[in-house]
Amino acid sequence: MEHLDLAPSEASRTTVVLASGTELSVIDNERDDAARVWFLVHGLSSNARLWDGVLSRLSSRGDRVIAVDQRGHGQSPRSRDGYEMASVADDLAELAQSVAASERFLVGQSWGGNVVVECAARHPGLATGVVGIDGGFIRLRDHYPEWELCWEALAPPVLEGMPLQRITEWLEQSAADWPEEGRRGTLANFHIRSDGTISPRLARDDHRDVLAGLWRHEPQDALVNVDVPVRFFVADSGDEEHRRQRRLAIESLMESTRSSVDAIWFEGAHHDVHAQRPADVETALQTFAEHCSS
Repeated sequence: MEHLDLAPSEASRTTVVLASGTELSVIDNERDDAARVWFLVHGLSSNARLWDGVLSRLSSRGDRVIAVDQRGHGQSPRSRDGYEMASVADDLAELAQSVAASERFLVGQSWGGNVVVECAARHPGLATGVVGIDGGFIRLRDHYPEWELCWEALAPPVLEGMPLQRITEWLEQSAADWPEEGRRGTLANFHIRSDGTISPRLARDDHRDVLAGLWRHEPQDALVNVDVPVRFFVADSGDEEHRRQRRLAIESLMESTRSSVDAIWFEGAHHDVHAQRPADVETALQTFAEHCSS
C-alpha cells in the first residue's frame, strides 16, 4: 500500500489493489484490533474527504473507519469501465472482506447509499448493518423514464477552468453553516492547477457512466435480498413536495422487503448532511449500531 499525505490527522491514505487490478484510494485509521469497522462511501462526483468529520468522531470511540474513494473519484484512478452498480458494489465487498472484524457497517451517501444496499444484497453475511444517507432509496426512473431525459437534467455543470476563488466564495455562501472540514472536503473534488483554476477529478464521461448505472438501479430489487437492518438518514430541507416524494419512496421500500428497514429524518439538512452535520450523523450511526447489536 502506498501512503499519501491526503488524509485527516486520525488516519492515513493508502491504495488498495483489488483482484481485478482496480486501484482504490482509501482513508484508514488503521485500528486493526477494533471489533467494529465502518466503511464510508461517498456519492456521485464526491470523495472520501467529505467524511472527515464523521471519521474523526467514530475514531474517538475506538472503532476502525475506512472511507473509500470509489473508481474515478478523489484519489482513485479512472477505470475504462466498471461504473455500473454491480461492479462498484463488488469493489466495496472485496475491500470489506479484506478487513477482519466482528461487526462491519456499510454507510453510503446518495449514490453511495445505493452502492452499499447493492453490496449487502449481492454479498449476504458481509454486513452487520447498512445505512443510506440521503440515498439507498434513489430510483431515478421514477422521475426520468428515459435515460436521455435524466442526463439532460442531471449532467454536471462545466467547471473546467473555473477560478478556485469562485468555488471558494460559492462554498462560503452555500455552505455557510458547514464546519470547515466539510468545505475543505468539497474542494477535494477538484484538481487545483498552478494557474489558480480547477478541474473536476471525476471525468465527465465517467460521471455519465456512473449516473447511467444509478438510473438503471432498482433499490427495491436489491433490498429484498438484504438480510440485515437498513436505516435511511433522510435530509429534509423543508421542501414539502420533496419530502412527500421521499416518504412515499421509502414507505414503498419498507413494505416490500424482508429486512428491517426504517428511516430517520434530519430537519433543515443539506443533501451532504454527513459533511454539514457530522456530529449528528455520528451519533445516529452509533445509535444504529447499538440497535443492530441488541
